[in-house]
Amino acid sequence: MTDTMRAVVTTGHGDIEIKNVPVPQPKPTEVVIEPVGTGICGTDLHLVKGDYVTSKYPLILGHEMAGYVTKVGDDVLDIAVGDYVGANPNVTCGKCTWCKQEATNLCEQISPAGIIQDGSCAEYVAMPAEFVYKLSADIPHHVAPLTEPLSCVLHALDRAPDWRDQDMVIFGAGSIGLVALIVALDEGATSVSVVEPNPTRRKQALKLGAAQAVESAAELERDSYDLTLDASGHADAISDAIRLLGKRGRLIQMGVASPDATIDFHPIDLFEKEISLIGSQSLANMYPAAAERMASLHEKLGDLVTGTFPVDQYEEALEAMKSPEHIKIFITAQ
Repeated sequence: MTDTMRAVVTTGHGDIEIKNVPVPQPKPTEVVIEPVGTGICGTDLHLVKGDYVTSKYPLILGHEMAGYVTKVGDDVLDIAVGDYVGANPNVTCGKCTWCKQEATNLCEQISPAGIIQDGSCAEYVAMPAEFVYKLSADIPHHVAPLTEPLSCVLHALDRAPDWRDQDMVIFGAGSIGLVALIVALDEGATSVSVVEPNPTRRKQALKLGAAQAVESAAELERDSYDLTLDASGHADAISDAIRLLGKRGRLIQMGVASPDATIDFHPIDLFEKEISLIGSQSLANMYPAAAERMASLHEKLGDLVTGTFPVDQYEEALEAMKSPEHIKIFITAQ
């Protein structure tokens, strides 16, 4: 291992630079990982633009990571050099009220990799060992970073359990929406429909088993559902997701809406139909469950990866991510 490495660095002013930076050395409770891949998501676009309010700069990007351990700190006992691992990027304090309730995504001192501390769009990344989990050798390298988005969906399932025998509609067929589709069918949902304006993503939803994939909610075959999940963050979609709830229906809100967005809502529906509106942000403590479940879901999840770029082409990868032809883009250090 050399003393320096290539890394994708931004200062949050719309800039991307591939820089040579020092290779991280593990603290006593940390490990160093050589990533096999890092997923790009919408959060990274906001970080580059500088409109992600909690971030700190300059910053090495990358929070959806998997790879091989190359060094371990002196106090690390359960992880060894050579282990194939994924990492929960949300480094939390473990002491605040929310951490004690296992709602670690709401930690008062949360410090996510790739958002506040340096991430994995580099040749190496250091992570606290307590947030690192071994992965099955059966999980291909190009799928393993999807453990993080899968954990976000499993958190949604934890927030609103029991998807079995539910008629469900998902708004948004980006990577999160499609992972939710895969999980819903695996959980035994009766049917899952998808609302998505992008024809490429609608086609992928049908390939993965969606009962229906339509451009707008007006085209749905049903006028009420047991469960709706918004993965788009668009106010109109959220309004439709609430309107389509039947009696005791549940909306799971995963999409990140604009802070300025508002919707019309009739409180009488909350009372008369006993509907539930449930927020689901990030992954809480569901990464270990996702690491375990990847062993059975990785083949379907692999269909979501539509492009891979080396770290030196990060800007091209960001542009590809904006293309309607792509669903999930990965960055590799090679």
